[in-house]
Amino acid sequence: MKKLFILFAAFTLILAGCAPNTGPKEQTGTLLGAGAGALLGSHVGKGKGTLVAVAIGTLAGALMGQNIGRSLDRADRIAMERNAQYALEHAPTNTSTPWRNPDSGNRGEITPTETYQAKSGDYCREYRQTVWIGGEEQQAYGTACRQPDGSWKIIR
Repeated sequence: MKKLFILFAAFTLILAGCAPNTGPKEQTGTLLGAGAGALLGSHVGKGKGTLVAVAIGTLAGALMGQNIGRSLDRADRIAMERNAQYALEHAPTNTSTPWRNPDSGNRGEITPTETYQAKSGDYCREYRQTVWIGGEEQQAYGTACRQPDGSWKIIR
């Protein structure tokens, strides 16, 4: 059993180190998935076969857990994008429209600051976006233009 724990710990550390661009949710998902995979793998095979099953279970669980963590981060981006599309289409100039992901606690707002018709004929809006991630505020400024299908595309 001690060998299984050492193998599990080694694989978990290796996998966590192989993913430098992951966020905390992806790292947590990786570690939880690795643990679950190792546990399942420990119930398969006998002798050396058990060690191989633990190794395979750890790897497979870590990869699945990382993907779950990544999709949770995606929920923040989806909430932000939906809010941006709504605000750019419906919010009056200098009126902020907030969004919040109750699962992560991350939140933000977008404020259209100017509306104009570009030389191309497209309707465009300049905006200010504020996002709070982990309690830290970040601001961005940009311009988006309405596309023929009615969606808004950030152009800068």
